Amino acid sequence: MEAFNNTDREFLTRAKELHPNLSSNDLKFCAYLRLNLSSKEIAPLLNISVKSVEVRRSRLRKKLDLKRETKLTDYILSV
Repeated sequence: MEAFNNTDREFLTRAKELHPNLSSNDLKFCAYLRLNLSSKEIAPLLNISVKSVEVRRSRLRKKLDLKRETKLTDYILSV
C-alpha cells in the first residue's frame, strides 16, 4: 500500500471524496484494482480465495453504485 501511495497519492484522496462511504479495506482493494491486478493476483495479497475476491468486486460495485455495463476496473482507472 505504501508503494502505491508513493506512485499515485491523489487516487485515494479522489476516491474518498467521490465515495465517502468506502472503508479502508475497500480503498485498499481499489488500489489493487488500480494496479490492474487480476483476481488471481489479488487473492494471495489479501489472503483470501479467488471466489472471495469476486464477491468483494460485486459488493464494491454496489457501494460505488455502478451500472451493469460499467466495468469496475475501468471505473477505478478513470478516478
